[in-house]
Amino acid sequence: MKSATKVTLDEDITLISLLDSPINNASVAEIFRMISDENIDVDMISQTLPNGSNPSLSFTVSDNDFVKVLSISSKLREKHKDLKIKVISGNCKISIFNENMKGTPGIASKVFDALEKTNANVYMITTSEVDMSVLIGKAQNEEVLNEIKNSILS
Repeated sequence: MKSATKVTLDEDITLISLLDSPINNASVAEIFRMISDENIDVDMISQTLPNGSNPSLSFTVSDNDFVKVLSISSKLREKHKDLKIKVISGNCKISIFNENMKGTPGIASKVFDALEKTNANVYMITTSEVDMSVLIGKAQNEEVLNEIKNSILS
C-alpha cells in the first residue's frame, strides 16, 4: 500500500500570526468570529504553548483576504495593546492525505526528508489522523511538491 493517496498544492495563502495573543478561549473565539463576520475562510490553525504569559496563534487565509485581515488586525490591536501581528503572504500549502495514514509509520519522516532535501522555508505544519499539511514560501512550491511526491508516492 502506498503511504499517501493524494498530494495537493494550494497557492496564494497568507499566514497570520498573533504573537502574545490573549490566552482565554473567549478572546480566541472573538478573533475567529470577527474573521467569520467578514466572510473569510480560515484554513490551517495552530496555537503554541505560552512563551511567557501568552501563547501565539497562527492561521492561514487566502491572499485575496489579506486587506480584510489587516483591518481586523487593526481592531484587535485597539483592544489588545500588547498583541503583535506578523503577516507573511504569497505562500503555498502542500497537503498529503490518506484515509489509512493512522497506523502507517514513516509518512512524517518522508515529508521532513523532502523538506530537508529542498531546504524549504517551512512556516507552519498541521496534521490530523488522515492528513499532513505544510505551509512554505511560494517560490519553492514546484521543487518541494515534486520531492514530496517522489518520497511519498513511490
